[in-house]
Amino acid sequence: MNKSKTQVNFFFKTMDFNSEYGGLHKLFDENFLDYTAYVIRERAIPDIVDGLKPVQRRILQTLANMDDGRFHKVANVVGSTMKLHPHGDASIFAALVNLANKGYLIDRQGNFGNIFTGDSASAARYIECRLSPLAREILFNRDLTEFVDSYDGRMQEPLSLPAKLPMLLLQGAEGIAVGMATKIMPHNFCELLEAQIKILKDEPFEIYPDFPQGGLVDVTGYNQGNGRIKCRARLEEKNDKTIVIREIPYATTTQSLIENIEKAARLGKIKIQSINDYTAEEVELEIKLARGVYAKDTIRALYAFTDCEISLSPNLTIIKNNQPINISVNEVLSFNTAKLVRDLQTELEIELDRLREKLHAHLLEQIFIEERLYKQIEECKSYKLVKETIAQALDPFTDQLLRPVSKADIEHLLEIRIKRISRYDIDKKRKEIKEIRTKSKKVEKSLKDMVGYAVNYLEDLLQKYGPQFPRRTEIKSFREVVVRKVALSNLLVGYDAESGFLGYQIKSERNFSCSEYDRMLLIFKNGLYKIINVVDKLFVGSDLLWVNKMEKKLIFNIIYKDGRENLSYIKRFKAPKYILNKEYRLFPEHKKSFIQFLTNNPDGLIRVYFAPAKRAKKNYADLAWNEFLLKGVGAKGKRISPRVVRRVADWTGKKTDKPQTPTLFDLKK
Repeated sequence: MNKSKTQVNFFFKTMDFNSEYGGLHKLFDENFLDYTAYVIRERAIPDIVDGLKPVQRRILQTLANMDDGRFHKVANVVGSTMKLHPHGDASIFAALVNLANKGYLIDRQGNFGNIFTGDSASAARYIECRLSPLAREILFNRDLTEFVDSYDGRMQEPLSLPAKLPMLLLQGAEGIAVGMATKIMPHNFCELLEAQIKILKDEPFEIYPDFPQGGLVDVTGYNQGNGRIKCRARLEEKNDKTIVIREIPYATTTQSLIENIEKAARLGKIKIQSINDYTAEEVELEIKLARGVYAKDTIRALYAFTDCEISLSPNLTIIKNNQPINISVNEVLSFNTAKLVRDLQTELEIELDRLREKLHAHLLEQIFIEERLYKQIEECKSYKLVKETIAQALDPFTDQLLRPVSKADIEHLLEIRIKRISRYDIDKKRKEIKEIRTKSKKVEKSLKDMVGYAVNYLEDLLQKYGPQFPRRTEIKSFREVVVRKVALSNLLVGYDAESGFLGYQIKSERNFSCSEYDRMLLIFKNGLYKIINVVDKLFVGSDLLWVNKMEKKLIFNIIYKDGRENLSYIKRFKAPKYILNKEYRLFPEHKKSFIQFLTNNPDGLIRVYFAPAKRAKKNYADLAWNEFLLKGVGAKGKRISPRVVRRVADWTGKKTDKPQTPTLFDLKK
């Protein structure tokens, strides 16, 4: 938001505006900030108090106004909500369907769409809804609700609902405003209430997301709602050739998942024969595998290359005290728990005041009738004298009352009909007074221990509604799927020595299979080597001795001639560590230095042929690779002989001069 404003200011300052355009600048500056504040507070970001956006709050208040226990046409609910919401019916209908599909506050009847398949809801005139029992119990209390005028001043709407549960974390929320966004994960009903109980008891707690789609979630990086989590589908290996998807990740549907898997198959990342959707009330996607491909390996590939595993970045931005702030899950839960205690205390205080007023009224009636005070007004000639007489008659009984007698109390006594006096039941009245006193004492006792009362309230909710909301998503730590290991080797890399080109677009008899995620090791005759990504076509020259997939377990054996000494050295080394595309050397650079022999066979035998010497008994020597120690890639190696090595060949024990080099490309002489 600040960046946008800065850019606009710069634009206006760099232009030569007259007074008309100066006024436009001021108008834009003021209205843009007003618009930004409106979108943030009134459209996109939920409030921490009740966890609702304005449109959701207005829908729920409308349902409460209409509530008679029966279902209402959604079209009627939408129309009534428009009296409070200054926007179109489409946004109200979409918000209502979304709220209903969360499964907590609205009971549904009819087709409200399917969160698993992504199917949309039926038209508003065909489906019905009403408040759920949970919503009636935890959301509404007019004594605790502050109302303000609606947008046109014709009705009253709540500033916030007195929610007794952390609805923000229970339902989750997403929204994009100007310069900010929010993405709050939904959590489990039972776990939230249990965490609140632990807060009240001052015990440690942890809370993690729970998604209606089920699946698996790795919460290692959750960071209390502002980190990163990974979600996976639940895959079952029905047999070696069939995989079944029973649950899908959050924010996906069966339709989007099928399209994503088919796309991966078209790109050659996985091999499947078919995918069938049998989803009804529960998810069931059946994947048939192609010939030569097995379920165990394909499951890992599905996690690596498709939306069977996705990453989510929660961002807990909310409205608090009329300002957007970023906050943690624990802070939200602590705020809502403290608010719950305050709301329960206020409710108890209001109830206690009402009980006391009711008891006061009952005691007045009891004294008025049982002491026959009404007979004292038979001779009074004016209404004023009647009231004065009753007030004087009640004076001796003021110590039995809860407060001084008011004019309203006297008015109430004078409104009692003779019929009630004649049928007055002393025992019944005393029983009612006793019940009110008992209730008052119980409320007073609860007020003295608000923490215990709040804990009991939450435990009652858990017992009543907890079985309806079991955890759907399994918390599990995922092992990272190495893409390079599970990728199919669907590329055939070739090298043409005559043209000097390398890549999977090069047609050649000398080739090898790899995947697009592999890296290739290139070793040249002059001792230079480097590691590169798989390429479609790259010129590398005609001096390439070795090219293949880079693997950490490889062990290389080489014999090279040092051009400065004109002597040959032998050395063995493991696959080197590297920086991609950086050139390295196996031995010091010299114009006459070159590799005479290269292999990755650790147990082979070689025959080294020397330049002829007059006194030499033989002009060759047989060597075994495993007789030499593994050294670092930069080591000089061990000198083979003080004699000049003319050539090297594999040795199988048979007399042959033909090299048996097991490298990918024959060494040029």
